[in-house]
Amino acid sequence: MRHLPDSVMLFAAGFGTRMRHLTKDQPKPLVKVAGVPLIEHTLSLAKAISPRKIVANLHYKPTQLEAYLHKQGVETILETPDILETGGGLKNALPLLGRHPLFTANTDAIWQGPNPFSYLRQAWSPDRMDALLLCVPLENTRGHSGTGDFVLDPEGRLRRGAGDVYGGIQIIKTDRLESVVEPAFSLNLVWSQMLEEDRLFGLSYPGRWCDVGSPEGVELAETLLENPDA
Repeated sequence: MRHLPDSVMLFAAGFGTRMRHLTKDQPKPLVKVAGVPLIEHTLSLAKAISPRKIVANLHYKPTQLEAYLHKQGVETILETPDILETGGGLKNALPLLGRHPLFTANTDAIWQGPNPFSYLRQAWSPDRMDALLLCVPLENTRGHSGTGDFVLDPEGRLRRGAGDVYGGIQIIKTDRLESVVEPAFSLNLVWSQMLEEDRLFGLSYPGRWCDVGSPEGVELAETLLENPDA
């Protein structure tokens, strides 16, 4: 038994400022990509692995998103008065999710290739790993500027540096969150602890990935969906 993760945390609380006019009257997860709300692309992939529970955090213009997600069977948790970032948001949602290893997923990307949740779950090895991040070779990304986030060694251990891009989906153990006293913090904090102990791993994604953080990203994502080889 590998203690496979069975819950999914969707990060959906952000302000979406790079989306400019598209998020003036709606939260970023509801911006349409190929006629479908952006969050639905990730949600469909998550549902395909039949998780026990899916939870999403909300903050910016939450009412619209809450109504949409409840119809999809997703539990929501509102962050108020302040947004809690990724680490704080996950810790805040643990009473709903449980404290076993689980998936977290950003909701502002399009994946073209194997289901990222299934792909991660097949590679998960809790005896060696405290987190397993799905990383995308730079040449397989769209809409991303920069030189990458992590370098994978031959065994999949990560170190920070120019290399692959973190695609925003991972499996993570949650016990380290309990020791952080600040209400708002990034998951980078616990990743750094894992790095020091050689417990942070990555998996290279064989498909394509698009960052949908701007109106230009929406266009790139729609092109990718229409023509995966573009």
